[in-house]
Amino acid sequence: MSSILIVGPSWVGDMMMAQSLFKVLKIKQADVNIDVLAPTWSEGLLQRMDEVRHIIPHTIAHGTLGWRERRQIGQQLRSRAYQQAIVLPNSWKSALIPFWAKIPQRTGFKGEMRYGLLNDIRSKKALTRTVDQFAALGLSKLTPNPSLNPKPLKVETQSILALCPGAEYGPAKCWPLEYYATVAKQKRDQGWQIWIFGSNKDYAAGAKIQSLVGEGVKNLCGQTSLSEAVDLLALTNMVITNDSGLMHIAAALDKPMIAIYGSSSPKMTPPLSDKAHIILLGLDCSPCYQRICPKKHLKCLRDITPDQVLNLVNDYDLNLI
Repeated sequence: MSSILIVGPSWVGDMMMAQSLFKVLKIKQADVNIDVLAPTWSEGLLQRMDEVRHIIPHTIAHGTLGWRERRQIGQQLRSRAYQQAIVLPNSWKSALIPFWAKIPQRTGFKGEMRYGLLNDIRSKKALTRTVDQFAALGLSKLTPNPSLNPKPLKVETQSILALCPGAEYGPAKCWPLEYYATVAKQKRDQGWQIWIFGSNKDYAAGAKIQSLVGEGVKNLCGQTSLSEAVDLLALTNMVITNDSGLMHIAAALDKPMIAIYGSSSPKMTPPLSDKAHIILLGLDCSPCYQRICPKKHLKCLRDITPDQVLNLVNDYDLNLI
């Protein structure tokens, strides 16, 4: 029986997509032990993934070197005798812990001069989607890459519309709040409950939508832990979302959704669900991958009308989702 250490990513959506790698490893060897080194915030997600044996939480802030803490963790992990480490982030510092843990096979993608820290370096040039890149790291270099969609939960639902108006990356990924409110008001008037999801950074956005719509709206932004948000999203019928971590969680829960793209591209980070409908205008200036619209007009999002989204939501409603 082998044991593998996964160095997990720092973003919610990427952590959800990492489950594709866990599934690939289990397909190759059903009794493999998969441990995940990950930020503490991700424990609630990883606990719901049956493929994961142990979660090794750390408090190293994203973007910081954390030299002493990484070295200490690496030395502590030596006694676990992992046969392989798979490093999902592309940074140089993310490969330090497996190196210090003296794990014999250290796999990851080429990036930031990690030669020596990694000894099984791969190229992702032929792989567009992040989920396929992650899954490929669980295979040999010559093995075709399977496409796997993580779906950890299925739960009975009520007539609840979930709105996810935030995006950690920046406002160029965020559909206008007044558009969210227009959709929410019509569905509220049709008898639906409206729940707004996000972090504490999104609370003001949720409060704005709530004020525009009025009764029947719950602003849950910053009011739940990530694991509680997963459980609550599992109760919803429909999700309207920007390209965000919550989008990937909703996809993993197999929720019908409208995924709205602005500055980013679904070719790279699509929702991994056949129940997702993607709206992307494909303007000449997009995807720009900028946090703030460089042209100041945000047409890639503002030109997606509430009526477009409502028509899709109402189609799902008529089909008795």
